[in-house]
Amino acid sequence: MELKWKIKPFEALTVDELYDLLKLRSEIFVVEQNCVYLDIDGKDKKALHLIGEYDGKIVAYVRLFDAGISYDNASIGRVVVNANYRDRKWGHDLMREAIAAIKSNFGKDKITIGAQLYLKKFYESHGFIQTSEMYLEDDIPHIEMQLN
Repeated sequence: MELKWKIKPFEALTVDELYDLLKLRSEIFVVEQNCVYLDIDGKDKKALHLIGEYDGKIVAYVRLFDAGISYDNASIGRVVVNANYRDRKWGHDLMREAIAAIKSNFGKDKITIGAQLYLKKFYESHGFIQTSEMYLEDDIPHIEMQLN
């Protein structure tokens, strides 16, 4: 079975959707990665939220930004797939949907991301190239990557 995709601005998210996507982000970025940081960073209100649902549950999610919000280029952030569904390779579907959504909603081809270093090959498989040296963000090695 495939994911059902929805894309919404912040104002269109239901209370339940917002709760569920924040819960998923917290489960992965705070608990699984053992990283204490402020996930709610003020950018959610400026993002388009791409949600992948399976059996009525949010299992994949990403934030999409137009140029000038996080980077000079359009950007993708908070890329997450529920740990129980990673064996289905839905992260690749999520990235394809995210790239297409950046192009269709913002009309942009250049996309910049701040990627966790261990996911470099994953993002390279979607056409991203490394554009920075490694840096620490919340004590996790990251690199900047760009899709042209």
